[in-house]
Amino acid sequence: MNRKVLIAGLVIVVPFIVLLVMNLGRDPHKVDSPLIGKASPPFSLRQVGTPAVVDIMSLRGKPVVLNFWATWCVPCYAEHPVLVAGARQYADKAQFVGVVYDDQENKIVQFLAENGSSYPTLFDESGQTAIAFGVYGVPETFFLDADGKIVDKHVGPLDPATLEAKLRLAGAFR
Repeated sequence: MNRKVLIAGLVIVVPFIVLLVMNLGRDPHKVDSPLIGKASPPFSLRQVGTPAVVDIMSLRGKPVVLNFWATWCVPCYAEHPVLVAGARQYADKAQFVGVVYDDQENKIVQFLAENGSSYPTLFDESGQTAIAFGVYGVPETFFLDADGKIVDKHVGPLDPATLEAKLRLAGAFR
């Protein structure tokens, strides 16, 4: 084998192997969003099944739980009752909002009719809001403080204890 080819191959392959080994133990759920500590990206989206539009700026004044989900997402089914119960339990402390993207409105309406809801669900038809938040999968939930600043992000389905802890970070219990 040609020695130059071997050396060139090692120069190319070794850095990739080093990167792989360095990142093998990382949990993708633990990657912080670059938006944490910054103001929420602005958006106005139509509420599912109605012509009403909700603007994120109109929700300032109390913390916001902003949950990105879809009807085809199996973990979203498990998470939905936690969010519905949380929205009822913490109605005086935080505003819950669902944002559905990469889905069909008739399926969303059917899902909500079958599974109930206690907070507005918005339809991100173009997916631009999900892109602005850097959503790469569902469910993903952002926690905003009363001023609209993103204080935390949770990837995966929420459980009641995690929901309460994240609401504390957002200032819901002050």
